[in-house]
Amino acid sequence: MASAELQGKYQKLAQEYSKLRAQNQVLKKGVVDEQANSAALKEQLKMKDQSLRKLQQEMDSLTFRNLQLAKRVELLQDELALSEPRGKKNKKSGESSSQLSQEQKSVFDEDLQKKIEENERLHIQFFEADEQHKHVEAELRSRLSTLEMEAAQHQAVVDGLTRKYMETIEKLQNDKAKLEVKSQTLEKEAKECRLRTEECQLQLKNLHEDLSSRLEESLSIISEKVPFNDTKYSQYNALNVPVHNRRHQLKMRDIAGQALAFVQDLVKALLNFHTYTEQRIQIFPIDSAIDTISPLNQKFSQYLHENASYVRPLEEGMLHLFESITEDTVTVLETTVKLKTFSEHLTSYICFLRKILPYQLKSLEEECEASLCTSALRARNLELSQDMKKMTAVFEKLQTYIALLALPSTEPDGLLRTNYSCVLTNVGAALHGFHDVMKDISKHYSQKATIELELPTTTQKLITTNDCILSSVVALTNGAGKIASFFSNNVDYFIASLSYGPKTGSGFISPLSAECMLQYKKKAAAYMKALRKPLLESVPYEEALANRRVLLSSTESREGLAQQVQQSLEKISKLEQEKEHWMLEAQLAKIKLEKENQRIADKLKSTSSGQVVGVAQEKAAVATATGQEEASAKAVPEPVHSASEIGILTRTSDSEAPDVESREDLIRNHYMTRIVELTSQLQLADSKSVHFYAECRALSKRLALAEKSKEALTEEMKVASQSISRLQDELTTTKRSYEDQLSMMSDHLCSMNETLSKQREEIDTLKMSSKGNSKKNKSR
Repeated sequence: MASAELQGKYQKLAQEYSKLRAQNQVLKKGVVDEQANSAALKEQLKMKDQSLRKLQQEMDSLTFRNLQLAKRVELLQDELALSEPRGKKNKKSGESSSQLSQEQKSVFDEDLQKKIEENERLHIQFFEADEQHKHVEAELRSRLSTLEMEAAQHQAVVDGLTRKYMETIEKLQNDKAKLEVKSQTLEKEAKECRLRTEECQLQLKNLHEDLSSRLEESLSIISEKVPFNDTKYSQYNALNVPVHNRRHQLKMRDIAGQALAFVQDLVKALLNFHTYTEQRIQIFPIDSAIDTISPLNQKFSQYLHENASYVRPLEEGMLHLFESITEDTVTVLETTVKLKTFSEHLTSYICFLRKILPYQLKSLEEECEASLCTSALRARNLELSQDMKKMTAVFEKLQTYIALLALPSTEPDGLLRTNYSCVLTNVGAALHGFHDVMKDISKHYSQKATIELELPTTTQKLITTNDCILSSVVALTNGAGKIASFFSNNVDYFIASLSYGPKTGSGFISPLSAECMLQYKKKAAAYMKALRKPLLESVPYEEALANRRVLLSSTESREGLAQQVQQSLEKISKLEQEKEHWMLEAQLAKIKLEKENQRIADKLKSTSSGQVVGVAQEKAAVATATGQEEASAKAVPEPVHSASEIGILTRTSDSEAPDVESREDLIRNHYMTRIVELTSQLQLADSKSVHFYAECRALSKRLALAEKSKEALTEEMKVASQSISRLQDELTTTKRSYEDQLSMMSDHLCSMNETLSKQREEIDTLKMSSKGNSKKNKSR
């Protein structure tokens, strides 16, 4: 394709070159003709200059001749003047001379006259020749200037064409080089594409084989395991539980909460409006406290008194609808069963509005028939009666559309799924119409209240009631506007959320299928909840690896633990033997102590009471020392330590020690403490030796692991060195291939340069041939 484009471009360039060549020949021919004309004109100008110079020379010679003749005439006149007096004197003698002079004079006069005429004729010819020469010179000069301008223009055109021709040649050469480079890149890309297509074909073949095997396996599994496809039939598909969309449910619940708040405000405003309207009927046009009102207003007041039983259910129905939308349900028109209840409550309220509408119109007419009713007030009452009719009609329209939206949850064929969006759009339009009607009611009622305020019989109770009615109407207007704007903002979401339902289906077939689907959803949720058991805490993978390493390289291996257990058992047996030995020693020491105490008691019976008390205290101290070593040490007041070869001996000062203390008790206590210290040191030494032995085993295991890792690293190093050598070999082969490619590219560039040089030679030959043709045209 690149070669075809290149060939087409060369053909176009050849055509342009032939056109430029023909134009160049024509322009050269014109330039040559103009140059020939300018040369001929120059020759003519040169000949005219020569003739002019000849005429000037003749003129100069004639003027010189005229001057000579004039001088001669002057000389002749002078001679004549001199000869006249002489002639008077010698008339006689000079008759012959006078005749002669007269003849000469006549000859001279004739000659002079001829010269004068000739001179005049020459002057006229010179003037005419000079004028003709000037005229021809001016014409030739103007023609020469025009020819020079035309020649300059032709030369500029020729220069521009040559420059354009050279630029075109350079551009063509550059385009040719670019196209060659592009053709090379395209060839490379074509090769790469061929390789890719081959790879893709192989992958496609493998994928086809894989998918065909999977398809056969899936078909066999479906034929063996699946009894029927429940998504094939819409009746069965409607029973499938859709994917739980928590965001959708939360959004719907949020929207339902906002709608509930708006409906609560609207219900409150409607209650106030009906209540204050009842209160107004009781005081205007006749105050019930002064006189009885008309039976019509009595009946109207009775009906208005029942407004709460019709308005309150609207709030309750909306509350039940809000409570039915939870996070666990699927909220579509087929599942919102509570919307039917709200529609029924709205229908009952519409019946209430229809029931009170005739009484309201008649009450307004009765106000118009009152004696104090002005024309402006009558006009406002008529406008209000029209607004009340519009309000009832708007509520009926709204109730119709809401009843249509409630049909999918009760009757499957009551409303087609394709009409959902149209019904929702009409609900929004009805809400906007309700808002417009309430704005008109607010406007007209405010005007009516202003007019009634100017009446002389208006009471303060009526003014207050009108203000309350106006505030309730304003609240109704604001609530209607909020609901209308809220529904308009969310109508797109309502329309989009209608597709939320069973997968690969057009929706629920009937309310019964939707109810069954919700039951299945609850069962599935309970099943998933039962399956969701808390998993036991597991050790993280990294920590488990670290523990494994510790197990392999620490003292917690089975052999080490077995040896430690055996050693500990041996120590326990030794300690039990020592315990029995020392228990026997303690019993013997206790017997000796009792004997010694009995002897001391017998010896000290004759002593004083103070000494008896001291002895008793010493006995208590000795008894506690035998039971608890630390307590005995504390009971001795301020012991003094002295070093000896067998250890540290504790003794008291001679001044404070009692007389009854014996040296044997001190020695026994000393040896007991010494034995305790030695046993503790022995246990510490045993524990240290076990610890050192465990550390040695761990170090030996670590050493073995290090040797194993060293061997693995040496193997890896060998593999890495082999891969390095292989990569070096590949690098050398790639270098050679790149060098070969570079040599091929250099050869290709040389061939391209040769072709370019040939083309330049062809262009030079074309130029030479064009110059030869131009010379031939000039010669012609």
